[in-house]
Amino acid sequence: MKTHHLFYMAPLKGITDALFRSVYMKHFKGLDGAIAPFINPQRKGGNNKALLKDLLPERNCSLPLVPQLLNTDPEDFITLANHLADLGYDELNWNLGCPVPMVARKKRGSGLLPYPDQIIEILERIVPNISQKLSIKMRLGYHQFTESLQLIPRLNEFPLSALIIHARLGIQLYRGPTYPEKFRECLELAHHSLFYNGDITSVQTFKSLKEQLPEISHWMIGRGLLANPHLPAEINGSSFSCEQKFEELWAFHQELFNEQKERLSGPGHLLGKMKQVWIYLIGAFPSGQKALKKITRASTEEKYLTAVMRLFESATK
Repeated sequence: MKTHHLFYMAPLKGITDALFRSVYMKHFKGLDGAIAPFINPQRKGGNNKALLKDLLPERNCSLPLVPQLLNTDPEDFITLANHLADLGYDELNWNLGCPVPMVARKKRGSGLLPYPDQIIEILERIVPNISQKLSIKMRLGYHQFTESLQLIPRLNEFPLSALIIHARLGIQLYRGPTYPEKFRECLELAHHSLFYNGDITSVQTFKSLKEQLPEISHWMIGRGLLANPHLPAEINGSSFSCEQKFEELWAFHQELFNEQKERLSGPGHLLGKMKQVWIYLIGAFPSGQKALKKITRASTEEKYLTAVMRLFESATK
């Protein structure tokens, strides 16, 4: 029987916010859901309007969304979960995957993986006291692979909706190889549904992973989607001419730029936000590295838009 594959947008802090998700879905196809970038664990900040504004239902009509929490204090987690329940969210995701050193050093994100007893203690406190389903996004470990292999059998004790595993160690950040073979070891231990995450950058990469992991039907795409926004549709069998791809990328960029301009205060914030997107989006332009330097060095809106326009013009010649 043919497996039906589902694809989800991975959370990238500072980029894949509600506006980005909404504009993306107007221009591209192939996604079935998304995990929101994590909410900062501010003590007693669960009802803070600024904290939750990106998760307001009216801003998130385009794609099924699961909020992500970084909290490691059970009481704060439960408080925030209750506020998210009031907003209508029936599922949450706990971030045990963020590899950023300033997060990991505080024993948050993937930095908590070497401490399985603390993870279990937190779950024992929060799972009975929240109304939502709970999934976990994690790494294969922080320092070593044995961390996930020791943790997963203990996670089987909890009614988690899924484990989303990025097939790297935390200390790798986003560099170096992924380890599908280590993911398979997790798959063999887990009683929960597993999502695969990590370097799905092309149709060919996905096909290779699908052959290695035929049991997996849920996939999460992050940087590969930003470098090629057409990727989920291409994996699903759609094809695009180069002209069509660049036309759609141009329309996407223009709408994202204009919407950001309306919402952000001043050109500094606007250019900073768009330059973050271009660090990844430049992957859609095989010979665009020189143009990327001009885009990231642009000091005014005019210089920025000129550099972007020249990049598109050169790509379509």
